[in-house]
Amino acid sequence: MNALVSPFPLAGKYVKEAGRACPRDYIYSPAELARAADFAADSLYVVGGIYGNLAALDSVEALAAQERVPATIVMNGDFHWFDSEPEWFAAIEHRLSLYRALRGNVETEIARVDDVGAGCGCAYPDSVNEDVVRRSNTILRELRVNASTAARNRLGALPMHLVAQIGELRVAVVHGDPASLAGWRFAHDMLDDPGQLRWFNAMREASRADVFACTHTCLAVLRDFQLTAGRMTVINNGSAGMPNFAGSRFGVITRISIMTSPHQPLYGLVRDGVHIDALPLVYDHDAFAGRFLARWPQNSPAHLSYYGRITGGPAYTLAQAAGR
Repeated sequence: MNALVSPFPLAGKYVKEAGRACPRDYIYSPAELARAADFAADSLYVVGGIYGNLAALDSVEALAAQERVPATIVMNGDFHWFDSEPEWFAAIEHRLSLYRALRGNVETEIARVDDVGAGCGCAYPDSVNEDVVRRSNTILRELRVNASTAARNRLGALPMHLVAQIGELRVAVVHGDPASLAGWRFAHDMLDDPGQLRWFNAMREASRADVFACTHTCLAVLRDFQLTAGRMTVINNGSAGMPNFAGSRFGVITRISIMTSPHQPLYGLVRDGVHIDALPLVYDHDAFAGRFLARWPQNSPAHLSYYGRITGGPAYTLAQAAGR
């Protein structure tokens, strides 16, 4: 029997199939985010969706080194994905162990001892093609095989969310949304849906968070709301390790700081003396693409789902992200 004890027990069967199901242990109350801050910082980098891109990690560290005061870096989940070979996986684990981190659905499903029917844990909406879902489940299975017991223990022990105090603002760092590790309500289309405003207000009131910094949906977005419960800013960095915009080859990270950025933001805003910005993360494309192709050649699951995005970006624009 595997010595690892899964911290994520099976809690009944899922209605949806693997990859679309939202496991019950992904759900939490937004009131959990109303706690005292886990840490305070003058500058915070939220880095979600590295997806095994070591070159992107190099670039994060290079940006942080140019800050006037040390930046606190939080790895916001889904730092593993394409790195499903032992040496590559171990390299990501070593680099990520240096920083604060929370687990995304990828890390949560890697850490499980038993397959509980969640697949990749992405909880994909119905709009995502079934072939994409099936391939993601395959990628996750291969990742799990390459993870050591020690790595799975470490990943399983990571929190689902963190709360930071940045100047006058309480920042909730989540992977998905304020109620689920794999929630999609902070996707760009949901943030622009007036029918969601009542839910947003409830989340703002229960969590007491001024800002939500998230990832998961894989497309970057910034929105600011004036709600009955108070002002609420949502910044989703999409992906640090893959392009976010059509025709681009850079990732995006979130920077939240009491100081202006030494880097040119893609877009951002200032509220209560705090700068909330999306920074471009320019990494060594050739290094990443070369390693990707060595592991995921043509017609492999990851190549079919992601190579087009890696080389040319998704069908999504900077204007859509910034809300222009």
